[in-house]
Amino acid sequence: MVPGAVGGVLNDANGASIGAVLVGAGRLTVLEAEQILELQREQGLRFGEAGVKLGLLTQADIDFALSRQFDYPYLVRGASKISESVVAAYEPRHPLVERLRELRTQLMLRWFDGDDARKAIAVLSAARGEGRSFVAANLAVLFSQLGRRTLLIDADLRNPIQHELFGLNNRVGLSALLSGRGGPDTIQRIPGLTHLSVLPAGTSPPNPHELLARPVFGRLLDQLAQQVEAILIDSPATSESADAQVIAVRAGAAMIVVRKNTSRAWRVQGVSEDVSDGKATVLGAVLNDF
Repeated sequence: MVPGAVGGVLNDANGASIGAVLVGAGRLTVLEAEQILELQREQGLRFGEAGVKLGLLTQADIDFALSRQFDYPYLVRGASKISESVVAAYEPRHPLVERLRELRTQLMLRWFDGDDARKAIAVLSAARGEGRSFVAANLAVLFSQLGRRTLLIDADLRNPIQHELFGLNNRVGLSALLSGRGGPDTIQRIPGLTHLSVLPAGTSPPNPHELLARPVFGRLLDQLAQQVEAILIDSPATSESADAQVIAVRAGAAMIVVRKNTSRAWRVQGVSEDVSDGKATVLGAVLNDF
C-alpha cells in the first residue's frame, strides 16, 4: 500500500481518515497503519478498534484524530504551555466541561446574538479565589471550539493570571494598549486552539482604575468587536477595587462567579447591584464548586 492510500476508512467530509490524520501527526507510521488496515479487513473492525487491539493506538490517539476530523481542537497534556487547569483545552469529555458547555449555551441565548454591541461579557467575582479566572479561561476555550473567533482579555491589571494559564509573555498587554504604547502583536494567538486569542494584562500600572475608565477602553472593545465574535473579560475582584464595575459597563454585560461554601451572599448581591447601577446587564451568577 502506498502512503497516499493510508486510511481508506472513516473518511470525514474533507477526506481525511483516522489513519491519515495520525500518520500526518506523527502518531503512527505508514507501516503501522497498513497493519491496522489489514486486521480491520480480516476481522471487520473499526480502524481505531483494530489499532487498539494491535497495541498501536490508544484511546487518546483516536480522540485526537476525531477532534481533527470534526474540527474540534484540543490539546495533549504535556505538549502545550497551557496550564492543565484549563481543562476544556485538554479533556473535552470531562464532566466539568459538560457543565461549562451548558453555561456557554445560556450565554449564547441570553447575550451573544451577532450584534456588535453584544459581543463582550465581563466575568466578575466579589473576592479573589472564587474561580473567576478559571471560568473565564475555560469558557474562552469552549467558545473557540465552537468555531467562533474568541478573544479573552485579562483586565485584572492588579493581579493578572491569564498569561500564566496560557503560557504567554506578559511584557505588553492591555495596559500598554490603554496607554497608547501597544502594537498589533499585543494580542496573542493560542497555538493548537485555532479560533482563540488572548490579550494579557501586561505590566501592572500605578493607575489601573484610571486607565480602565478612559474612553479608549470602550473604543478598543468596539474595534475588537468588529474582528471577533465573542469577548470574555477577566476582571479584578470587586471587593478590592472599583475596576470591575467600570469593565462591566464598558462590556455591557456581566456574569458573576460564586464559589460554593465560600462566597458571601451579601457581597454577591452588592456586585449585582453595582453592575446594574452602572446600566450594565447582569446575565446571572455561576456556582463554582470545582
